[in-house]
Amino acid sequence: MDTENRVMIMSRDDAELLIYEDRFPESTAVISFIDPKERRLIGLDPVNYKGACDSVFLIEAEDIDRDSWELRGKDFEEFLPEAEEAARFIHENMKTGKTIICQCEYGESRSAGCAAAIREFFFGDGIKVFADFRYLPSQMIYNKMFRALKDTADS
Repeated sequence: MDTENRVMIMSRDDAELLIYEDRFPESTAVISFIDPKERRLIGLDPVNYKGACDSVFLIEAEDIDRDSWELRGKDFEEFLPEAEEAARFIHENMKTGKTIICQCEYGESRSAGCAAAIREFFFGDGIKVFADFRYLPSQMIYNKMFRALKDTADS
């Protein structure tokens, strides 16, 4: 399979429309980023992938930059504690040939940061995501996921 299509970035609306129209891509694994429960809009539940995709990894993570995170008195190491588990999920699904869909609310920041890390680790071209004007990849997500992909490469 061509590497361009092995990692996709989607918004909530894109994913829900494909599910509704029964056009969700086959042989995929999804990493779905949602706001933490205390910051989530009322009634905004995670995308329901049931029947469309069996391999889903849900991550509650704010769309935040490092300065804002540190202003709250938090250390970078505290951000995205599930990064290594997510990295193992990615490794497992990439080995089986699945396409990885990175999805967040708008498909611009958290999902793009994750997709850039995956593309950089596996294909050496994560810069393509950063260079694409449609995305504003989260550097927090990118750095945590890229490091986790490296740390879990042999596990």
